[in-house]
Amino acid sequence: MFGYDEGMPRFPAGQTLLIDADDTLWENNVYFERAVAAFIGYLNHETYSAGQVRETLNAVERETILAHGYGLTSFIRSLVTCYERLSAGGVSEEQRERVLAFGRIISDQEIEFLPGVQETLRELAGRHRLILLTKGNHAEQADKVARSGLAPLFHAVEIVPEKDKAVYREVMLRHELEPDRSWMIGNSPKSDINPALAAGLNAVHLFHKDTWVLEHAELGRPEAGRHLLELDGFARLGEIF
Repeated sequence: MFGYDEGMPRFPAGQTLLIDADDTLWENNVYFERAVAAFIGYLNHETYSAGQVRETLNAVERETILAHGYGLTSFIRSLVTCYERLSAGGVSEEQRERVLAFGRIISDQEIEFLPGVQETLRELAGRHRLILLTKGNHAEQADKVARSGLAPLFHAVEIVPEKDKAVYREVMLRHELEPDRSWMIGNSPKSDINPALAAGLNAVHLFHKDTWVLEHAELGRPEAGRHLLELDGFARLGEIF
């Protein structure tokens, strides 16, 4: 059940739309999930179930993110650390290289746009100010943006190490956003929606079935006079903006 009322009129031109990148514009986490599945299969732990190995990896990733931030390099580091923790007999150089390879495959992936993204973005750019707001390793994210060819559609590209209330407030100040006419659009309740609402913005949650488990959270509530919409596809943004 999504929160968009079919009878709601289109919001007028001149809105500012802050738009997430990974798993909002293009596929991302599905490649990491495939790498995790291959990693768990290769580890083939004698006593831990696949679910228990995944829980251990989740815990390691939280630690790695705090120390080294987001991104593919951080993920690969987490795979190696998890393998070392769960391998009682030590880790050979061959095993280490095999684990590293699971992560490296991700970097070879081509940009795979989600349905309706390219045409909808072009349509929205003709009526509104678009700002790409993504978090992660700066070099990795900048490379994706460049390869996507979408940068010319955006008024600005913001790559930040984390998305929290303070960061949204900084972006609002830097781009002189009017909160009642500004929206954060993305798939992550934890990073895209809740801190944006806390900063006083409107928000649109775009459901993605493969959203990273560490980005899961209950959706927050908007301030009085603000909106929180829930949509099931990027193309539907063209119906309301």
